[in-house]
Amino acid sequence: MPESAARGTHAAATADRHVAERKCVLSGEHGERDGLIRLALGPDGTVAPDIRAKAGGRGAWIAVDRVALETAIAKGKLKGALARAFKTAAFLIPDDLPAQIERALERSALDRLGLEARAGNLLTGSEKIVDAARKGTVAMLLHARDAAADGTRKLDQAWRVGLDMEGTDTRGLVIPASRAILSMALGRENVVHIALIAPAAAARVSDALGRWRGFIGRNGSTEPCDMTSQGPSALRESKLKGSGTR
Repeated sequence: MPESAARGTHAAATADRHVAERKCVLSGEHGERDGLIRLALGPDGTVAPDIRAKAGGRGAWIAVDRVALETAIAKGKLKGALARAFKTAAFLIPDDLPAQIERALERSALDRLGLEARAGNLLTGSEKIVDAARKGTVAMLLHARDAAADGTRKLDQAWRVGLDMEGTDTRGLVIPASRAILSMALGRENVVHIALIAPAAAARVSDALGRWRGFIGRNGSTEPCDMTSQGPSALRESKLKGSGTR
């Protein structure tokens, strides 16, 4: 992993602020609060995902993927962990809790992309992205899961040129959403590729996508998007030229 390119934007965005940590009730591991998933009790005692961590009352944090969560539910481990966290055994874990979490994480990530689109922090359209990528002004590159391979390769290559990283395996992130879903999220037609042009926006999107992908097991980790060859190869600290500092 090219360390000079990895985590740059995310690190820059978080270096000057205190990072709150939470402990996973299942694994016992600590992690950044924004990287974990909060579970809360609803008024009727039903456990529900609190993705934005806004619900009142006691909460419990998890940092495991969907498969591990389903195993913990089946074995009763989650029930015991939540009883300790909530200080009560009077709650119900719905059968579809993992699916609820996945849907909520997907919605959170897509909402984040929509917000960045409305703020003018991203580009769509292959030609616009190629031009910006070659100029070195793309902070993060994303591809729909049903994007054509040749179009994806073209944009990845342009991005490497702009980064002065030709000959490396650096490429954009294929996210688990189709062009139809991305088009609805951004309110634009035929969104196949997305380029984030503001480092802070790229960091926010990286966090949201990292949590979603981590839970469904697409990047093998719950870490925020890092510089893996098929991961959000998107965050680097020194190559931006021009815009992207909004």
